[in-house]
Amino acid sequence: MTGTVDETYVAALQHDLIDPGDATLVGVVRRPTGWFRDVTDENRPALGPPAALIDEAKDRTEELKRRGMCDEGAHNAAWEETDFARRYREYLANDDAAHDALAALAARVDGGEDVWLVCFEGEGKRCHRHTLLEYLHEQF
Repeated sequence: MTGTVDETYVAALQHDLIDPGDATLVGVVRRPTGWFRDVTDENRPALGPPAALIDEAKDRTEELKRRGMCDEGAHNAAWEETDFARRYREYLANDDAAHDALAALAARVDGGEDVWLVCFEGEGKRCHRHTLLEYLHEQF
């Protein structure tokens, strides 16, 4: 790839914790909020995890929090318990819209564009953007 691909979370951009330079900020969330759209240059919902997987992980997170786990710990435990990374990778490999979005993104980077993948989860939480970044490097 001639351009670069990196990743961050929206709060880091909002609070100037990182400087993406001239990189295009590409949201990779299924359900973007208005304020998320205000921070990113574009959003590719097809690169967000499937809604059913998101909902399953969120439900498990809430259950673990009710049992006394902190938010970050519950999130990370739910990620493992739902086999989130493997299931997200399967989605990326088998969904036509995700494949098309990945190929288009890879072509932009091959053309010299610098891109940052952006989602909601902060540094302490497991996040699909890390899996997506790895997948992009492996496949393209």
